[in-house]
Amino acid sequence: MSDIDLFEAETAVLANANDVLANDVVSANEYRVALKELVQGYGQLMRESRRLIARSDRTERELNLLNSRLKQLSDELDYKARHDNLTGALNRGAVFDLAHRFLQDSSLSLIVLDIDFFKRINDEFGHPAGDAVIRELVNRLRKSLDGKGEIGRVGGEEFTVLLRNASLDEAVQLAEKVRLTIAGELFSGLPSRPVTASFGVSWSKAGSDFENAYARADAALYKAKHGGRNRVERDAPPLD
Repeated sequence: MSDIDLFEAETAVLANANDVLANDVVSANEYRVALKELVQGYGQLMRESRRLIARSDRTERELNLLNSRLKQLSDELDYKARHDNLTGALNRGAVFDLAHRFLQDSSLSLIVLDIDFFKRINDEFGHPAGDAVIRELVNRLRKSLDGKGEIGRVGGEEFTVLLRNASLDEAVQLAEKVRLTIAGELFSGLPSRPVTASFGVSWSKAGSDFENAYARADAALYKAKHGGRNRVERDAPPLD
């Protein structure tokens, strides 16, 4: 199948005009007719060109809008893949990925906290009340941390704070500040009883294994739980 000539009509008009121009014996009327056809063909060509340019511009705008929307959707999917739906905090996978990156070239203090008697809250007041407590706890975490660290939700009622290049003492002091912020005022979603949390804190030097850092912070949290709850316990720093 031969290619379609999009300018077949215009090509014929131009060829006829060239024939007239090359003929020395044509009449003035023939010149006028050829010129008229040439002008009409040129006008048609201009109109089609403008239409094609307008369509091209419109297509480019639509493609730009589509690309922008695809980028937005990609960013939203990436955010959802890394964040907890209920609180907006980092999810477990994102916490571990980020901690591994931090430890490649930085020391890391890790705070692990767990809401005390959370199962009782769900059993006595229902899961919506439990969800409200979790959301409010994360909001209090953000407020008391004041931009320091990265907050993650690693379990139902268990949370972490990653503190890059913070000493163990600094992390313990910050954990105590968070503990007081949580225990110091009744939660709006659960005004009939106090909410408290227990904390474990560990410190790791650059190049350390995060799973080990997490296990040590978790062991300190276990100690806090069995030491009466609503308290902060620190892990002994690892030996060099």
